[in-house]
Amino acid sequence: CDIYTDVDGVYTTDPRIVKTARRLDKVAFEEMLEMASLGAKVLQVRSVELAMVHNVRTYVRSSFDDPSSPHPGTLICNEEEILEQQVVTGIAYSKDEAQISLRSVADRPGVAAGIFEPLAAASIVVDMIVQNVSEDGKTDITFTVPSSDYDRAVAALEKVKDTVGYRAIQGERNVAKVSAIGVGMRSHAGVAAKAFKALAEKGINIRAITTSEIKFSVLIDEEYTELAVRTLHQLYGLDAA
Repeated sequence: CDIYTDVDGVYTTDPRIVKTARRLDKVAFEEMLEMASLGAKVLQVRSVELAMVHNVRTYVRSSFDDPSSPHPGTLICNEEEILEQQVVTGIAYSKDEAQISLRSVADRPGVAAGIFEPLAAASIVVDMIVQNVSEDGKTDITFTVPSSDYDRAVAALEKVKDTVGYRAIQGERNVAKVSAIGVGMRSHAGVAAKAFKALAEKGINIRAITTSEIKFSVLIDEEYTELAVRTLHQLYGLDAA
């Protein structure tokens, strides 16, 4: 399947932020799925899902290139087709994030359901979730929602304050999620730790962290988004020679 778009392939990150971003020759289905869901705008998540489920090799090409161009675009394919896998394939980011924290929530069974069920009923997607338990039996729960749903999420939670029993709601709209994706993470230790150290050296505070087998994401203040993307892109050797 050839998909013609306004770019000539999938890049290691947004070339508008990192001038040395490289076009990738091949990307695994899983990597592309993560990149699309974490902020990369090249392909819709659903299109990648269909291609992966039905094992359809997919080329991302530019509508403006000559068909005989030596630059064929980027091939989205099975992981087995990629002989030389980098630990990190790409860096994605999303500024469409808002953080909500519930303070001093009773640490008892059913509390999490009492918080997230009203959000689900309102069709609000929750992403990063962090929970801390204190010594007095109270817990703080922090999570992210799309910034466009922030007001609705707060309103839904205020309605269940007596049921959940939290002390206060704190929120922040000016946050961003920066993610590193790569199937090579499966076989390498310390990939995320290197990123945390590099971001700390740049004075970037991490508000929340989520990880999976082939990616990790950090929530940071929005003003540091471009610095964080550039830092991680260079850290993992993704800059063009």
